Amino acid sequence: MSDLESQYAERMNLAVFEPLKLERSWTLASYRSIGGYDVWERLLKEKPPREQIIDAVKASGLRGRGGAGFPTGLKWSFMPRSSPVQKYLVCNSDESEPGTCHDRDILRYNPHSVIEGLAIAGYATNSTVAYNYIRGEFLGEPVPRFEAALKEAYGAGLLGKNVQSSGIDFDLHTFVGAGAYICGEETGLLESLEGKPGKPRFKPPFPANFGVYGAPTTVNNTLSFASVPTILRKGPAWFASLGPANSGGTLIYSVSGHIEKPRNIELPLGIPFADLLALCGGVRGGRKLKAVIPGGVSVPVVPGEIMLKTNMDYDSVKAAGSALGTGAAIVMDESTCMVRVLERISRFYMSESCGQCTPCREGTGWMNRLLKRVLAGQARREELGLLLDVANRIEGHTICAFGDASAWPVQSFLKHYRHEFEYMIDHCGRSLVGDTPGAQAARAARDRNLHGG
Repeated sequence: MSDLESQYAERMNLAVFEPLKLERSWTLASYRSIGGYDVWERLLKEKPPREQIIDAVKASGLRGRGGAGFPTGLKWSFMPRSSPVQKYLVCNSDESEPGTCHDRDILRYNPHSVIEGLAIAGYATNSTVAYNYIRGEFLGEPVPRFEAALKEAYGAGLLGKNVQSSGIDFDLHTFVGAGAYICGEETGLLESLEGKPGKPRFKPPFPANFGVYGAPTTVNNTLSFASVPTILRKGPAWFASLGPANSGGTLIYSVSGHIEKPRNIELPLGIPFADLLALCGGVRGGRKLKAVIPGGVSVPVVPGEIMLKTNMDYDSVKAAGSALGTGAAIVMDESTCMVRVLERISRFYMSESCGQCTPCREGTGWMNRLLKRVLAGQARREELGLLLDVANRIEGHTICAFGDASAWPVQSFLKHYRHEFEYMIDHCGRSLVGDTPGAQAARAARDRNLHGG
């Protein structure tokens, strides 16, 4: 163990990944051994005011871990708790943001934290039915693990009607999606949950007033729900003190890309990115860090030299010109061609657009085709202005944030690495950092023209 790992050893896995030190961490017995379901059973017995639970979550500083970072307790407070109508909770386990893979491991290794978190949220918001909407690609292991945990919880009398003779009902169901990125957007998810195409809704009305089946609904991310039991067990002040102001608690960072040890690692918010990178073994092969996408591909890229001076919390990453998002840091070394990376990202958004909004449906295709022209050695410099103009016309002009997510990479890549795009245009598709297939084809075509082929 390195000195840095020793320094952070006592600060790792303090909340959601706490059971990972145990054998078969996903079982009810393992979860019980660290105090699992103690909070839920206390609520069933004591029945404190619902506002007390919401206030505790507010005081913890927990913010939504699915990307937007909206305060969790505040979101719960929007539910009409005293209304006599049926109310729902939905856990968003549709983890589709490229680079993000922490929800998958929560479902695999600590599913009971999600179940207890949902039950606690159900009590706080007076909701008696919940759904865990899980990404379709998780059928291999996360879904069976969660289903097994759910069976254990029901078998132990922790869920169902009149739980432990408390007069409180809480039922939880699993729903497996079909693998559409857009269903990570909460209203698109609700449409899919109702059996309709996953197309986001206009807001307002917001889900707290008109959610699934037209009833009040609160939607939170897997990591958000999974953090709640530990917060209430160890205290909101303890959780808040782990991170800096406005960024309380821990986050599971998914670190991938050009690093020696890609991993999920739970650490307090505010850790310097330089330390996070070192804990993952550093840049592969000892190469120089070129760029980082700090929160999944839907947030702006940040040059490496800036990221090395940045802490991983909401305000610090925002000050660096990006967003913490899901905490999924994608690391790129000096061998990376930024044109090829952006083309790959734009192709993803073109493919995943639901097609409901014209700026997004047409604009994502325009951006990808323009980038393909750059790679093929067919573009002109002025087309970079057109590419940026298309991105600007998408941003802020769609029903949901998907349009913004598709535009921000284009805007930030051109802001920081425009010289690479210009170089490729000026050199018939040849990359500043190496040849591309487009460059090879362009040179072959040029050679044929020069020799009359």
